[in-house]
Amino acid sequence: MTRLLFALFKRIVREGSLEVESVCGKRIVLGDGTGQQLGIRFEDKASERRLLLNPELAFGELYSQGRITVLKGTIYDVVALISKNLALQHPPGIATTLARIRKALRPLQRRNTTPRAKRNVAHHYDLDRRFYDLFLDKDRQYSCGYFEYPEQDLGKAQLAKKRHIAAKLLVEPGHRVLDIGSGWGGLALYLAKNCGADVTGITLSQEQLTVARRRIDENELPSNVQFQLQDYRTVSGNFERIVSVGMFEHVGVPHFDEFFATVAQHLTDDGVMLLHSIGRTDGPGTTNPWIEKYIFPGGYAPALSEVLPSIERSGLVVTDIEILRNHYAQTLRSWRERFVARKADAVALTDEHFFRMWEFYLAACEAGFRYGGLMVFQIQLAKNIDAVPLTRDYITEKEAILSTKDTIRQPLPIAAE
Repeated sequence: MTRLLFALFKRIVREGSLEVESVCGKRIVLGDGTGQQLGIRFEDKASERRLLLNPELAFGELYSQGRITVLKGTIYDVVALISKNLALQHPPGIATTLARIRKALRPLQRRNTTPRAKRNVAHHYDLDRRFYDLFLDKDRQYSCGYFEYPEQDLGKAQLAKKRHIAAKLLVEPGHRVLDIGSGWGGLALYLAKNCGADVTGITLSQEQLTVARRRIDENELPSNVQFQLQDYRTVSGNFERIVSVGMFEHVGVPHFDEFFATVAQHLTDDGVMLLHSIGRTDGPGTTNPWIEKYIFPGGYAPALSEVLPSIERSGLVVTDIEILRNHYAQTLRSWRERFVARKADAVALTDEHFFRMWEFYLAACEAGFRYGGLMVFQIQLAKNIDAVPLTRDYITEKEAILSTKDTIRQPLPIAAE
């Protein structure tokens, strides 16, 4: 068993330096010796066998269960090293076979009907709200920040993200705005307060809805914003602006046509829509099985080649596409560092297993954006090709105007903070 385990790691790790120790005490040092010296140890025989049978699923499980111990470096360092090496080669044979099976089953797994979508959302977003306070910024922005410079503070990067989106939407006072997947309400509140829009935010998370509504009631925030527990497929009315940030990953490829048809139905003839979503640079694929099982059931980050045909069929016009490359990696690094720094609080709220599971999730996702072909795209849509200015200069101009409002207004507070 140890020989097979070492052979698997030897095939993967060719650059860098990783020491692997088996449960019986045997060690092997892999890679070319460059970079940080890393090390892991397997704590029982069954864990070695489990990894060999299904590496992509088992590695996260074993780390979460404490059956893999990181001896040198951090779990992020180890995952990043493996991800970087895998990006340079074909995955091991068993991993390729399992990936083909998952891809064949993808149409069944991605059918996110309304009841199923609500269950999937509850699995991730209906956790104790104090848990998210451990690592998110004060506005509880749980999506990719927009880093105007590499070491920008997380809160400022998230504010810049809201400003960037508002500028692309060309939101004016009195505009009716639909926020699909409004989370804890931060973007909707920003558009209402800083842009004067009438905003309706919809979410499938009861926990997020409770927090978002409380932010209005307890902080005397704008009366021109409301939040509803509602699926996008049941929306009524027309809107000059529609925005969706970090929700499209939960729609599912079989429902893309339905999503964009809904947008087209409710967007006014002179309206603008902005879609912000995680995507992949290497074409259609599958969700990592560990992420699918433990973190985002039903979730999938699509390739643009899967999204654009549905947009075309809806009759909407693509007026702008922007690719945010390392912005989410920066965001995840900030979340991971803040989360690990508050380990004692996280364990007190949950337990050691849950902490390690989320530590692995944040580490694996950061590595995925740095080395695994993940990115974020922002697609601007309209019905009329002349709905937005001829050049992109207006984005910078709008951001400059909004930034003056940001400097005189403090970040919108979370209730009880």
